[in-house]
Amino acid sequence: MTVFDELQRVFRRPRPFEYYTSPQLWNDPHISKGMLEAHLDQSHDAASSRTEFIDSAVEWISSRFIVPGRTPICDFGCGPGLWTTRFAERGALVTGIDLSERSISYARDTAIAKGLDIRYVLGDYLQCSPDGTFDLITMIAGDLSALSPHQTRTLLQTFRSLLSEGGALLLDVASMEQWQEATENTEHEFFASGDFWSPVPHHVLTNSYKYAAEGLLGKKYTVVEETRTFEIYTWNQCYTTESLSRLFKESGFQVTEFLSDIAGTPFRDDSRWVAVIAAPAA
Repeated sequence: MTVFDELQRVFRRPRPFEYYTSPQLWNDPHISKGMLEAHLDQSHDAASSRTEFIDSAVEWISSRFIVPGRTPICDFGCGPGLWTTRFAERGALVTGIDLSERSISYARDTAIAKGLDIRYVLGDYLQCSPDGTFDLITMIAGDLSALSPHQTRTLLQTFRSLLSEGGALLLDVASMEQWQEATENTEHEFFASGDFWSPVPHHVLTNSYKYAAEGLLGKKYTVVEETRTFEIYTWNQCYTTESLSRLFKESGFQVTEFLSDIAGTPFRDDSRWVAVIAAPAA
């Protein structure tokens, strides 16, 4: 393959959700270490939210949904347990599911160290689900926005089957404000001593895309080492309250409230996030 052909491949614009590389992102031996470190760094909100926001949100969620000792909760995409640990400390009966072996291992170790009885399930929530039913299902930090329309509808059906009578679903997604803020661009970086994507010297080409018809943002990371090249794709589906209402209705849910975040902030049209409280439709 010539250099021209290789560049044509690198800069080819992918179709919306053409590639799904989350398993590689979360379970690559090197990248998963960086992902865990980013989520545990509570000084910024590039991965997980800042500590003060998590604490505030958990207080609000607890006051709204948790009856100590009685409320079964499942957190989908629980990561290293930043939320599940706090829910359990407030008396909830907690289950967490995540596909990252490194994150689940950290979460389990944290629960043991704190003497908390939290059930963790290692698995891809698009292909498996925990046993039992739950009074509250959470999916936090915009995880739903990373999924294709088909994946989203599949997961909403899973949620519906797992919610107990009178149960609620709480999640947040990217709003169209994020789509408006974003720009299409290409960036190049060289890391002579290794970095987040690779432990060896490597180049990273980052292509950012906007898809107007879909309200979708995408990023393609092409990592070039001396002996191999690989690609990671991330997607960020942006929503309006109207599109969310349609999606949830089609999936057998009724949206009971929109908020600006999962800490209970009233909804504003210029919010970067839309938090959704929904329940199975009668």
